[in-house]
Amino acid sequence: MRKLLSLIMVVGITLFMTGCGSQTAKAPAGSDQADTGKIQKINLATGTTSGAYYPIGNAMAKIWSDKVPGVKASAQSTEASAANMNFLQQKEADVAFTMANVGVYAYEGQDTFTGRANKDLRGMTFLYPNVTQIVVRKDSGINSLKDLNGKRFAPGATGSGTVTNSKEVVGVYGLNFWEKDKSNVKADYVGFTEASELLKNKQVDAANFSGAMPLAAIMDVSNSIEVKLISLEPDMIKEIITKYPFYYEYVIPKGTYKGQDEDVHTVALANLLLTRADLSEDLIYKLTKSIYENIPDLINAHAITKNIKKEDANKGMGTVPLHPGAIKYFKEIGVMK
Repeated sequence: MRKLLSLIMVVGITLFMTGCGSQTAKAPAGSDQADTGKIQKINLATGTTSGAYYPIGNAMAKIWSDKVPGVKASAQSTEASAANMNFLQQKEADVAFTMANVGVYAYEGQDTFTGRANKDLRGMTFLYPNVTQIVVRKDSGINSLKDLNGKRFAPGATGSGTVTNSKEVVGVYGLNFWEKDKSNVKADYVGFTEASELLKNKQVDAANFSGAMPLAAIMDVSNSIEVKLISLEPDMIKEIITKYPFYYEYVIPKGTYKGQDEDVHTVALANLLLTRADLSEDLIYKLTKSIYENIPDLINAHAITKNIKKEDANKGMGTVPLHPGAIKYFKEIGVMK
């Protein structure tokens, strides 16, 4: 009996001490829950899986999750720029990739955003050039964009910035694929992967792969069939830049793609990372800082990110104001006063 009573006392004391311990336990210092008790989830809207936004976005989300305490980020595949601006406005995304023209249109309420300007858009940083890359089948008979008249064209996926880019560039040539009563080009609204398959199968004559270079979808199709990239004439490049000041002339060096024996003259505009005004200054400061402190991780995801340079941080934003958190970081590193 004496032994039994002793055993009961030991068990009771142990349970008591365990209970006290559970009441006073705290999250370890530096853990995600140490300060707020919860994790901040960040939804990053990217683009189609065959474009550059998606792999870069995944690398960026991993950096944020691994390097920014209290943050759990995930990258979502989307139809890219225009769709991403809608997601930001609807608060279904916290940060998003976009082409500069689409970002400006969304902020100002122009083009497809007419009547719904989003003045809560804020800039985080310039990323890299978004290059207009018009690819045609070599046997298509297309040697200039003017030859697209009456042809089959893949201008981009519905809701993408590529479609907007296609409208602006081919529109200067007097071509139209988006208005039924004025159309002189037949459009197939598909993403890059589908566009490359349509080219291979002779279901379209040309496609616009607006994005980073080299682009995986172009490399894929050029490894399967003979294609060529179309140069824009100097006077047309000048007209595009005059009409749409966010564009600038760009040269795709020969040898970038299989069978490309000459430099290709085209136009490009900035790719941007945008966010919402309601996200805190501290959060955006930390997210922006972690991008610039982990550029090698982004370069591993896509070589085009070597163009992310602190000196270009505010490049291409147009009328979209920078988020205070981004401004704080850029002042800290001396690229803004």
